[in-house]
Amino acid sequence: MTKAELKEFLDAKVLEYNHPRFLEDDPLQIPHRFTKKEDIEISAFLASTIAWGNRKSIINNASKLMDLMDHAPHDFVMGHQADDLEKLSRFVHRTFNGIDLGYFVTSLKNIYANHSGLEGVFTTYQQQDSMQPAISKFKEIFFELPHETRTAKHVSDPLKGSAAKRINMFLRWMVRDNSTGVDFGLWKNISPSKLSCPLDVHTGNVGRKLKLLKRKQSDAKALAELDRNLRKLDPSDPVKYDFALFGLGVFEKF
Repeated sequence: MTKAELKEFLDAKVLEYNHPRFLEDDPLQIPHRFTKKEDIEISAFLASTIAWGNRKSIINNASKLMDLMDHAPHDFVMGHQADDLEKLSRFVHRTFNGIDLGYFVTSLKNIYANHSGLEGVFTTYQQQDSMQPAISKFKEIFFELPHETRTAKHVSDPLKGSAAKRINMFLRWMVRDNSTGVDFGLWKNISPSKLSCPLDVHTGNVGRKLKLLKRKQSDAKALAELDRNLRKLDPSDPVKYDFALFGLGVFEKF
């Protein structure tokens, strides 16, 4: 397949999968339940944090999480008391448990009270051509409060070799335009050109089959390789191809 043929093929798949029906089986449906900016951001961040494993289980547990936060995540984060955190202690999704969730809520309050919110952190520390250093800085700020060592593993650091799939997915949700009703386009001061593809088993396998990716491990080096090749196809919005790669892998068993 020539580069032109590959672009034509993937552009067609983007049109097919970058569609509201994509939300029916995707954790991105969780923040779409809200209209307030901060509710969208916080619900999206928490849903993306637990977005590994079975997709139905992810959606069910993210829904339970919104129940626990009274379907007002920003108000809950900013106004929570110690007994509210106790209510969260029974939550579990795979290795993410109530201890982790309690810290996440506490840290999010600090982020919104002292760091201009999630958007403020990522906007402040973005670099000219990449969001990966900003993700690393975000992790540093997110864990500046006292916390259990175990909890830090739930936010990845790309500067330590991680592909940081879940935070890259969260950034896609927040930054890419909402013209199709899928992503939100809430954060206007970050260009989609800086985003990186959420690299998981599906996007990785399809990327390798399409020769967009040679590296076998799905790590930060693989992400950089995939980024370079996707930016050749669309420099202004390379991460739109996440829909194509993921759709081909999950729905078409490509």
